[in-house]
Amino acid sequence: MAKDYYEILGVSKGASQDEIKKAFRQKAHEHHPDKAGGNEAKFKEANEAYQVLGNAEKRRQYDQYGATFDQQGGFGGGMNWEDFMRQARGSGGGFDFGGDLGDIFGDLFGFGGGARRGRSGRGRDIEIDITAPFRDAVFGGEKEIELYKNIKCEACHGSGSEPGSKIVNCASCKGSGQVRRVQHTVFGAFQSVATCPDCGGEGKKPEKLCGKCSGGGFVKASKRIRINIPSGISDAQVLKMSGEGEAGERGAAAGDLYIKVRVKPDSKFERDGDDILTTEHISFSQAALGDKIEVETLDGPVRLKIPDGTQTGKIFKLSDKGVPHLNHRGRGDHLVEIVVKTPAKLSRRAKQLLEELREEESRI
Repeated sequence: MAKDYYEILGVSKGASQDEIKKAFRQKAHEHHPDKAGGNEAKFKEANEAYQVLGNAEKRRQYDQYGATFDQQGGFGGGMNWEDFMRQARGSGGGFDFGGDLGDIFGDLFGFGGGARRGRSGRGRDIEIDITAPFRDAVFGGEKEIELYKNIKCEACHGSGSEPGSKIVNCASCKGSGQVRRVQHTVFGAFQSVATCPDCGGEGKKPEKLCGKCSGGGFVKASKRIRINIPSGISDAQVLKMSGEGEAGERGAAAGDLYIKVRVKPDSKFERDGDDILTTEHISFSQAALGDKIEVETLDGPVRLKIPDGTQTGKIFKLSDKGVPHLNHRGRGDHLVEIVVKTPAKLSRRAKQLLEELREEESRI
């Protein structure tokens, strides 16, 4: 019975070449014979399928002829699995897979493409939450916090070297920052290049390690940090302070500090974007006859004119009395919603006046 290469790789017949390549990578990792639970037969089968489906021309022929398709031993050009195994073992490594297989087997065995030289040693980022008063979020303010974190070693200034000692070439990699390793696999012995574990790929290391930080370039300590809260910041917005995260290794860059600002609500003002919303209650007579009322704003009290005939729900705008725009000029507005109070109890005189008003309205 003809093998279903699509089923072997777990892809549909309409799969793209990238999807087929990705599926083969997954199968190769899963069934690699050197891994615990690996399966050489399935590894071979997956490779055989990829040799056909990974080649556009062979795939076209396979789709057209199916069982009568001759895929020439799995690797093309007449080389079958046994040929491949024999050459890999006989060569002692260094077999040139070529093309996509070179990339894929390089991922599996750690060769091909070279090693990444060096490591940044950059410090970790820190994320914290702080609480800011409503008015600090509106007009800006400061907050001081204390963090217990990795800070640069003061004794060696982050170099990791004992003061007065020299920086020398790493003995393990002879200053190259790389070491060569030999891996023994089912295919034979393969040589790979990796980052030197002793110097982290830098090629140099202290002749004598700093006694305070043991060569790391940082120590754990508390540090007080002053945070500037910008005017106009909203609840849950995040501030970034570059270089205020964890210190890096041996003078590498420090991480960043990310601060999520939680704004306390205010009992008087409600914020909607950069606008401020408040509610003012006026009497029935003020609504009917008009008046001037005092409204509390972020900048202090202002006088607001209430025209006669004002209804409940009417909104008045106090321009430029809202929240300053973050990182921009100008401010939002202060919107005042009017609520007309209906008296629960009326005097005899008040009732009489309202009766007269009702009669007057009926004649209008």
